[in-house]
Amino acid sequence: MLSSTSEKPVDPLNLADPHVLLSTLQALRQTIEGEGQSMFEQWRSHIQRADFLSSALNLAEYLALRRHDLRELQAALMPWGLSSLGRIEARVMPNLDAVIATLALICGAESAQPCNHPPIESFFEGDRLLQQHTEALFGHPPAQRRVRIMVTLPTEAATDYDMVRAMVQRGANCVRINCAHDTPESWQGMIDQVHRAAQETGTPCKIMMDLAGPKIRTGTVLAPLGKKRVFRGDQILLSQCQLEPESNAASDEAIPSPVDQFQTCCTVPEILALLTVDTPVYIDDGKIRTRVVETQHSLPDGRSGLLLQVTHASPKGVKLRPEKGLNFPHTVLPLSPLTEKDLHDLDFVARHADIIGYSFVQRRADIERLQQELAQRSEGRPLPEIVAKIETAIAVSNLPELIIHAAGKQAFGVMIARGDLAVEIGYQRLTEIQEEILWLCEAAHVPVIWATQVLESLVKNGAPSRGEMTDAAMAERAECVMLNKGPFIAEAITILDDVLTRMEAHQSKKTPQLRALHSW
Repeated sequence: MLSSTSEKPVDPLNLADPHVLLSTLQALRQTIEGEGQSMFEQWRSHIQRADFLSSALNLAEYLALRRHDLRELQAALMPWGLSSLGRIEARVMPNLDAVIATLALICGAESAQPCNHPPIESFFEGDRLLQQHTEALFGHPPAQRRVRIMVTLPTEAATDYDMVRAMVQRGANCVRINCAHDTPESWQGMIDQVHRAAQETGTPCKIMMDLAGPKIRTGTVLAPLGKKRVFRGDQILLSQCQLEPESNAASDEAIPSPVDQFQTCCTVPEILALLTVDTPVYIDDGKIRTRVVETQHSLPDGRSGLLLQVTHASPKGVKLRPEKGLNFPHTVLPLSPLTEKDLHDLDFVARHADIIGYSFVQRRADIERLQQELAQRSEGRPLPEIVAKIETAIAVSNLPELIIHAAGKQAFGVMIARGDLAVEIGYQRLTEIQEEILWLCEAAHVPVIWATQVLESLVKNGAPSRGEMTDAAMAERAECVMLNKGPFIAEAITILDDVLTRMEAHQSKKTPQLRALHSW
């Protein structure tokens, strides 16, 4: 039998015998079928969509499969010209059955556990379901490519029709409205412009409205006289904000003040009570990294807070600014992803959005809460679809449950929110976790949005970096790629459209496409 992650791997020399290889695969299949069915039965009562049942079963089987270390088995299959199981995500059992049936023919003996080769339709059923679920979320794909393009709208989109029309005309298939900014009046203006552009160009364009979620940010910043930047070794006092930063911060700069160290506050003050000495606290997407050195630091004016020591900062220093994100990588934050503002915004969003972007979602209860709130506002209308933004380590570990409880009831997608996720799990793990999210979602036939800093230099400055072009090309493995707002967004859409179209001739998800090469 194959090893699990806690057991010693199988001897590859034994697997060189095709009969041993066949019996190993048959035992693996039996284990996967039993464990997968058991897991699926635990989920069954939460699945209301009949067309998601087979996807949920495949996800359960994939999770059961990936509990085993398959590397020696993969190497043993290659010399026989058989699938190495490296592209098994969308079709776990059909792939195993195909390999076993073919290997049985190679062995030339009757198997104790006969397995017929799966029909072509069942082998590619997972691909069909992924396409079906993607269309349920984003609508039909554009003629020239499989992967959709999503664009974040700036405030000006509410009044600048030419800008919106250019986005749609150049290839935007979905637009994102960030509800952390602007007002319902502005959102309505953006929506009207998108609908007009879609109608005039004959190009469908979905609208995703992204709920703000808990805004864990810095408030007003006080800086010691003569100091403008924070350096490694400096100390920062983090206290409770009494007001929202928009009301509290007069500018985007620190206020010079006769204080001994930099001071700022946290807009979600209950978090501070959860932090202990040596807890890491990251500021401004990790540009400033600190650790707690004192939990009850008092000031002469009677205020108190946490004393942080800067452990990482640029050698040239970093400006500590108001309204910058705070991350607590190793701390479980018991926060609801739906704030009072989000609940108020939902009154508008539920009526106008095709898709809702769900920030800071971490647990199945978070999914159920949003579904309940939407049901209360449905008024007989179809409910907007949900995209869960995966931006914390807890969300990653709970991803199977998030998928089951969301996709089991409605069209659903996952966004890899690489900005916060990188800070939360560490930049060195981002690529690894990004891959695992893609695999898991493909196993569940759930579409994925590849987000954060795609072609960022091009969008902001008009010229992409080489690394960004490679990142954009690799984004073809998702079902949608998101661009952020910037002055060169129209040019970025054109280039991304071209890159994705070209890459689809070379690769589909993880599978290389061996088209004829004409470069040599």
